[in-house]
Amino acid sequence: MDKFEKSQKTKEKGQVWSALSLAWQLGYSIAIPLVVLALGGRLIDKKFGTSPWFLLTGIFLSLIVSTFSVYFKTIKILEETEDENKKNQK
Repeated sequence: MDKFEKSQKTKEKGQVWSALSLAWQLGYSIAIPLVVLALGGRLIDKKFGTSPWFLLTGIFLSLIVSTFSVYFKTIKILEETEDENKKNQK
């Protein structure tokens, strides 16, 4: 193997780890608000006997929080990728 092949394999491994990291970040950005707000809504429903209204409100709020979280993470990643591409072109 020459240096070029080694650098290509190293670059590919870095891209795989980057993709896995992104998937992990987006996964917990969606799962944590959903679990916390849905459970919180469920507990409030049990306490006040208002089932399923607070549960549904918690799920709806988690969708909003998750959407904004994923949006801002995506914008950040796109900016980093753009900066990296500019550095590579020089």
